[in-house]
Amino acid sequence: MGETMQSDLTETFKRHVCQTSDAPLGLVVDRAQGATIHTQDGRTFIDLLAGIGVNNVGHAHPAVVAAVQAQAARYLHAMVYGEYVLEPQVRLAELLASVLPPPLSVVYFTNSGTEANEGALKLAKKYTGRRKLVAFRNSYHGDTQGSLSVTGRDVYRNPFLPLLPDVEFLPFDDVEALARIDEAVAGVITEPVQGEGGVRVPSPEWLPALRRRCSEVGALLIFDEVQTGFGRTGKLWAGGHWDVTPDVLVLAKALGGGMPLGAFVGAPEVMSTLSHDPPLAHVTTFGGHPVCCAAGLASLQVILGEDLPARAEKTGARVRAELRALGERHGGVREVRGLGMLIGLELESAERTRAFAERAFAEGVIIGWTLHSDTVIRLAPPLNISEEELKRGLAGLEIALEATA
Repeated sequence: MGETMQSDLTETFKRHVCQTSDAPLGLVVDRAQGATIHTQDGRTFIDLLAGIGVNNVGHAHPAVVAAVQAQAARYLHAMVYGEYVLEPQVRLAELLASVLPPPLSVVYFTNSGTEANEGALKLAKKYTGRRKLVAFRNSYHGDTQGSLSVTGRDVYRNPFLPLLPDVEFLPFDDVEALARIDEAVAGVITEPVQGEGGVRVPSPEWLPALRRRCSEVGALLIFDEVQTGFGRTGKLWAGGHWDVTPDVLVLAKALGGGMPLGAFVGAPEVMSTLSHDPPLAHVTTFGGHPVCCAAGLASLQVILGEDLPARAEKTGARVRAELRALGERHGGVREVRGLGMLIGLELESAERTRAFAERAFAEGVIIGWTLHSDTVIRLAPPLNISEEELKRGLAGLEIALEATA
C-alpha cells in the first residue's frame, strides 16, 4: 500500500472509528502470523501481548484459519439459541466439558468476556434467589454495566454511576476479610490471578479459603478466567494451581482462537435455572456463532494436542528469569511476577514505565500497560511463540530498559 493510501486510511480511522485514547498506536496492519504483526509500511512487530491474551495459539494459526474457512462455506448464522442444533457449538461444548473439572459440564456461549460475566452474575442471583454480590479491589471484569459494577477500580466506575446496587468490594488475597461473605450473598466473582490489576498472584491459602467460605454460606463462586484460561498460566485453568473448582467458570479471549467468543460454564442443576421462571431467562442472538465455535474447537484441539499449558509453564519461567536478569543489569525493576506466560514486570515509577513501553514499541515489541497499575507492564505472548520471535522480543525489551535507565 502506498504512503498516500496509508495516510488516507489512518485519517479515516481517526475520523470515523471511535477513539478510546488520546494516542492510539495506529498500526496499519497488513497481516499477522504466529507472534509477528506485519504493517502495511513494511515494519514488523513482535506481539508479546497476543492481542491482549486472545491469540494463545498465535495469530492466524493454520488449523484455526482452515476451520473458519470450512465452516463459513457451510453456513454462517442460522439461529444460535433456539431450536437448531449447530455442530460446531455442540462439539466445542463437548470438548470443554471433557477437560473441565466436574461438575462443570454445561456451557452457555456468548460473544465476549464481559457478556459472559453478565450472564454469570444473573445466574448467581437467579439460582440463589439473593441479590448481593461480592468482588475484589483492583479487579477487572469488563466494561458493560453489570461487569463494571463488580470491577474494583473507581477511576473506571465513577463516570458511570449509579451502577448495580448491593455490591461489596473486599481486599484481594485477604483471608480474614472473607468472613464478610454471608448468607445474603448471591455470588462472589474473582480472577484467580488479577490481570489488569497488575498480574497479582494470590497466596496459596486464599482461593481455597474463598471456596470454603462460599460453600459455607451457599454463595456461588465465579472464576473469571477470561485472561487466565486455556493454558495461559501453565495449567489449562488457573484455578488448578490451587485445586479449586468454582461453581461458575467464565471464559473468553483465547476461547475463540482469534474469533469473538465467550462462555460461562456450570453444573447442570445450576445452569438449568435459566430455562424456567421465565423460560429464555438469558438469551443471545450471536453468542456461540458457528464460525466462532469452529475456530474455538480448532484452537482448543491445538492447545491440548501440543500441550501448550506445559510449554507456557516452562517458557514463562525462563522469561521471568531473563527479565530479572535484565533488571539486575539495567536497574529500575521492582519485581517480576506471574504464572506461566502471564507475566507482570513492575518498574520503579509511572514515568519510567511509560517511557519503557514507548521505547519497546519503537523497537518493534508490543507489550501491555495494565489498566489498573501504572507501573506494571504485562506480557502475555502466544503460548507457541517461536524461539526466534521470543529472542527478538526480549532483545527489544533489553534495549528499552537500558535506554530508559
